[in-house]
Amino acid sequence: MVGGPYFDVKLGRKDGLESKAHKVRGNVPMPNQTVHDIHGMFKKNGFSLREMVALSGAHTIGFSHCKEFSDRLFGSKADPDINPRFATALKGLCKNHTVDDTIAAFNDVMTPGKFDNMYFKNLKGGLGLLASDHLLIKDNSTKPFVELYATNEKAFFEDFARAMEKMGTVGVKGDGEGEVRRRCDHFNNLNV
Repeated sequence: MVGGPYFDVKLGRKDGLESKAHKVRGNVPMPNQTVHDIHGMFKKNGFSLREMVALSGAHTIGFSHCKEFSDRLFGSKADPDINPRFATALKGLCKNHTVDDTIAAFNDVMTPGKFDNMYFKNLKGGLGLLASDHLLIKDNSTKPFVELYATNEKAFFEDFARAMEKMGTVGVKGDGEGEVRRRCDHFNNLNV
């Protein structure tokens, strides 16, 4: 629908019987984590560094709330690596983020409604929204993959599709451990 690659999604995967917000931390990357810490999460699930960078490319669509990146804009710890014009625009957008926590910015400011490799091109130009995104171009272990995907959308799409198919095999529940959801907008025993 937004121009990204096709990948198979296996049917019948069981989801957990409950969902608890406190179990998220340590299993989902946070916006201010280091490349090392984020890769550790992916590595424990069998993902390579290249697969982690490819999956980070999902940030080519979507948005993030200002509270997730405001520390890069305001105060003594403002990030000098962020593109100055981008920083000025974000400061204007997020100036009231402490009063209104719904204020958000697109993860990919250039092509926010299209799944493409612009996210990686943006990182090279100082237009990475989240600190964890920006670190992908700064870290010597991930920079080659960012550069590859910025110049070769086909490679990004192929790696992303394979990594998403692999993601679908992580934590598969056995008999009695989960349920096949009939409705994806409804959670049984949701406890957040």
